[in-house]
Amino acid sequence: MPVLNASLNGLSGVWLLLGYIQIRRKNIRTHKRFMLAACTTSALFLVSYLTYHAFVGTTRFAGQGWSRPLYFTILISHTILAALIVPLAIVTVWRGLEMRVVRHRAIAVWTFPIWMYVSVTGVLVYFFLYHWFPSRP
Repeated sequence: MPVLNASLNGLSGVWLLLGYIQIRRKNIRTHKRFMLAACTTSALFLVSYLTYHAFVGTTRFAGQGWSRPLYFTILISHTILAALIVPLAIVTVWRGLEMRVVRHRAIAVWTFPIWMYVSVTGVLVYFFLYHWFPSRP
C-alpha cells in the first residue's frame, strides 16, 4: 500500500499542476476537471493511508546522521500542512463549484501551494522510508 499511497499523492500533484496551468489559460472547464481529479485522488489517498496505518501501525525511519533532521523537518511540515489542507481544499473547491470566483481565488492562492507541497512531500516521505533509508528486518 505505500506504493499506492505515494502514487495517489503524486498523481494528485500532477492534477493540481495541470489544473493550475489550465486556469492560467482561462480554460475553466478543464481546470475544474483537473481539480476534481485532484480531490478524488487525494480522497482515495486518505482512505488508503488510514486503512494501511490502521492495520500496520507506524513505520519507523531508519536513517541516521544528516538524514534524520531533514526527514523529520519534511515529515512534520507535511503532517501539519496535510491537516490544514483538508478544510482549505473543501472551501476552495466549494467556492469554485458555486462559481464564487472572487472568493474562490482569494483562498486558492493559499490552497494551491500548500496542497502541492503536501503532495510532493508525501512522495518524498515515501522515498525516505522505503527506498533511500529503508529499515532492515
